[in-house]
Amino acid sequence: MAEEKGKKEGEATQEKKRKLLGIEPVETHHELVLRGEKLSYTARAGVIPLRDPFDETEAEIFFVAYELDGAADRFSRPLVFAFNGGPGSAAIWLHMGALGPKRVVMEKEGWMPAPPYRYEDNAHTWLDQADLVFIDPVGTGFSRAAKVDLDKKFWSFKGDIESVGEFIRLYLTRYKRWTSPLFLAGESYGTTRAAGLAGHLVDRGIAFNGIVLVSTALDLAAIRFMPGNDLPYQLFVPTYTATAWYHGRLGEELQKRPLSDLMAEVKAWSEGELTLALMKGDRLGEDERRFVAERLAAYTGLDPDYVLGTNLRLEIFRFCKELLREERRSVGRIDSRFKGVEALAVTERPEFDPSMVAITPPFTAAFNHYARAELGIETDLTYETLSRTVNENWEWEKGAMPATGEALRSAIAKNPYMKVFVGQGYYDLATPFFATEYMLSHMNVDPAFRKNIEMECYEAGHMFYLDVESLAAFRADVERFIAAAV
Repeated sequence: MAEEKGKKEGEATQEKKRKLLGIEPVETHHELVLRGEKLSYTARAGVIPLRDPFDETEAEIFFVAYELDGAADRFSRPLVFAFNGGPGSAAIWLHMGALGPKRVVMEKEGWMPAPPYRYEDNAHTWLDQADLVFIDPVGTGFSRAAKVDLDKKFWSFKGDIESVGEFIRLYLTRYKRWTSPLFLAGESYGTTRAAGLAGHLVDRGIAFNGIVLVSTALDLAAIRFMPGNDLPYQLFVPTYTATAWYHGRLGEELQKRPLSDLMAEVKAWSEGELTLALMKGDRLGEDERRFVAERLAAYTGLDPDYVLGTNLRLEIFRFCKELLREERRSVGRIDSRFKGVEALAVTERPEFDPSMVAITPPFTAAFNHYARAELGIETDLTYETLSRTVNENWEWEKGAMPATGEALRSAIAKNPYMKVFVGQGYYDLATPFFATEYMLSHMNVDPAFRKNIEMECYEAGHMFYLDVESLAAFRADVERFIAAAV
């Protein structure tokens, strides 16, 4: 009986083990014509295992790296570690949307093209400025924990920071890049990770020259709609205005204003009159409530009575459904320029996010072909572009949303040479630009180092690089930033 029980337990343990990619990084060689100049580069794709103190593999982290061939001194060439967010997102979006040598072909504004989908040489890659390493955290892409029971070790703020930090240490060691100028580039929750990594790694002897934050989330409480938290209701309003302006839903006087001028006006009103009204709560008089509602309605393209019905608190998904309700259309959360086709005009929230739906098939198809046809990856594993399993099982620290502005402030104080570039989209309803300004201004950075942080806004959404004009502007800004930070 004991033998049979032991056999069953052994089988159960085996069931908890996962099939891993299990391959040494594969190197392939490529060429790219960039602004009339031919660049030769080496791509490296595969996994680096994370091991416990007993040398047992706990997880594999999949990565794709690009190194420019023929560099005069490879070991002093800038090196960028890049990742997306989620939590639960692979690095596919930055990889094949903005930074890498190949880019998924979309319509010039970022709209979904007709299938079949394809990719092309990226005229705005960063490869001529720096070598690139795209990291898929555990549970995303082809990265996996060795056993199901180990998922919880990596699916938390602390576990994520430690595992990605260990990958960076291992990469620097294996490929002899300890003397390279080092950069991080993170998007969305990846900015939370990047800020946390800067604080975590500087204490372990790894300091960065610069960090690029794309669509920032340093303090998640500022962008999460929760009872008793009025911050998002103030900080989202300028993006609501930009969205209404884009779709032609504002009054004539506001509609003809330049977007940047309009944003300045609405930000001032939001952090002034609207904030004071929200702070009064139930003490707000009816006349003042009506006055503020009419102003808020004018800035958001909504009906004053609808705004009154929300108690002056416009939640994001209600806005996304309400703005174009009469057209039976919704607007996107990731990018509010996108329109979704709604089956019904009477529901409170959109059926789906049209901006996320538009990008998932092209990027998924293009990367899966690229990985196998050009990078030499052979596997039947699913490439998890955005894992709901990771996202839904993420363990927040003591039930709270992480705030990594302090980690970033500390990293700057310990390494005053580190520069930070922040890129935001005007039409981003996931991490609105005004919320980012709020986060950056509440980090308590010493006045001597505030000039280390700069921010630019682009006329697109969360993934503003999907828009070709915004991508070109972003690339030019980053080129200047890297040159100044080295």
